[in-house]
Amino acid sequence: MSTVRLRAVVNGEQRESAVDPRLLLVHWLRDELGLTGTHVGCDTSNCGACTCLLDGAAVKSCTVLAVQAEGAELETIEGMGTDADLHPLQAAFREEHGLQCGYCTPGMIMAAEGLLRRNPSPTEEEVKSGLEGNLCRCTGYHNIVKSVITASKHGGRAGSRETEGAQA
Repeated sequence: MSTVRLRAVVNGEQRESAVDPRLLLVHWLRDELGLTGTHVGCDTSNCGACTCLLDGAAVKSCTVLAVQAEGAELETIEGMGTDADLHPLQAAFREEHGLQCGYCTPGMIMAAEGLLRRNPSPTEEEVKSGLEGNLCRCTGYHNIVKSVITASKHGGRAGSRETEGAQA
């Protein structure tokens, strides 16, 4: 079987692999790069647990071939923040109790980040619409929506932590 060279920037780091042309992006992230925060939930693109950012736009990585990310910039939950320095979305999900079992949370946060990049101050209805492709079986969504609204008020957009630090 022939392979294809894949080069992409993942969470700010240049990554390169020889991949099967049929490999899904979710499997490249998880199996080749060890970024297991991108979850496989349904294998049918219905749940959104595998959501990551591809050139700044939220995508379900189970619907994208890895080779389609050639030359792209990818962001996963592992690139959002650290235990010591949570991204504003992560902090808002914790503050507003926007998670329970946590399985959908990485995909929800990545979808929310994509939404906030397009619309930094969404209404409740816009948040609901922006997250409608991501399923949660535990929370009932109220606190997830509240989390995104809270994050939007506290700089939940990309680069906000650096901006906040520069203003201090």
